[in-house]
Amino acid sequence: MPMKIYTRSGDDGTTSLADGQRVPKFHPRIEACGTIDELISWIGLLRGFHENESRIQTLLFIQDNLMRFAAILSLPGKDEPETGDRMSARESLLFLENEIDTLESKLPLLDHFILPGGHVLVAYCHIARCVCRRTERKVLLLNNSVKIPSSIFKFLNRLSDYLFVLARTISIEVDNDEVMWRG
Repeated sequence: MPMKIYTRSGDDGTTSLADGQRVPKFHPRIEACGTIDELISWIGLLRGFHENESRIQTLLFIQDNLMRFAAILSLPGKDEPETGDRMSARESLLFLENEIDTLESKLPLLDHFILPGGHVLVAYCHIARCVCRRTERKVLLLNNSVKIPSSIFKFLNRLSDYLFVLARTISIEVDNDEVMWRG
């Protein structure tokens, strides 16, 4: 028999962690998982643009890592899982750093802040970057009360850098003028 999407068990304002423990929907662990979920969706949106066809595998890699992070955070006491056929946490971080370095090597130097926008995909990259920063803050807040693998917040920190560099790269590719904020 197919499983229904609704269970009614959350009607009281609680939800289940992966171990079955019920917690309020505003619990820091749920907040962290929820922002990761939001970030996964934003990365999915970026993946849907034809301008990112050559980056689909990188964006899928990012989504996969974020899903693993949500799984880790949804199970109290869970640490980094066995890697199996996946990259280790260190290899994943290095992969992302290499992607940043490759994109950044083709960009002009930046000496001012950028006002995001001018092209819808560029704006979406910046929104994803902001959601990534919020996700990082939520995970770090959770880390104040329970130990979270440092690889998660390191990856999130690097991911926001990737999204910034991706926005700049796409600006060049679509001939979008970057507007500098000179404060």
